Amino acid sequence: IKPPIISICICLANNITNSTEDEENTVAFPDHLYSQASKASAEGKLSFAVHILQEVSALFEEDQSSSSWQEVTVENFLNVVNKQTDELHSCVSHSHMKKRNTKLHLYFKRLSNEILAKMGHSADAWELIRREVKDCLMKADHLVSSLLLPN
Repeated sequence: IKPPIISICICLANNITNSTEDEENTVAFPDHLYSQASKASAEGKLSFAVHILQEVSALFEEDQSSSSWQEVTVENFLNVVNKQTDELHSCVSHSHMKKRNTKLHLYFKRLSNEILAKMGHSADAWELIRREVKDCLMKADHLVSSLLLPN
């Protein structure tokens, strides 16, 4: 059985690690949004997952020159994220996708401003981002996987 592609994204997120010390994360994921999405229709769940993937892709467009990740690994990760975004997006109606999830967007904006920018896009900052992104991808994977389970 082929693993869901979001699971592949999670594995790739694990592989772009470096050896930095644990640091406090100052930006909490808006769990209430995930809770709402988990109660939404199938299309609502897919839409939330697509929004997460789009935000992850945008976040990784930031300057990574200070990270210790291999460039090819990051490129592979982004290729998989973008492929999954396109595939899931094709399953969601235009009306569900045209409204941006502002609170989710603000969470990713805070990751960019309060971690990456404040820490100078350092290797430590990117390690914190990797961990946050992994958690976000796990949430998206759980939503999409819940649609595959028999009721």
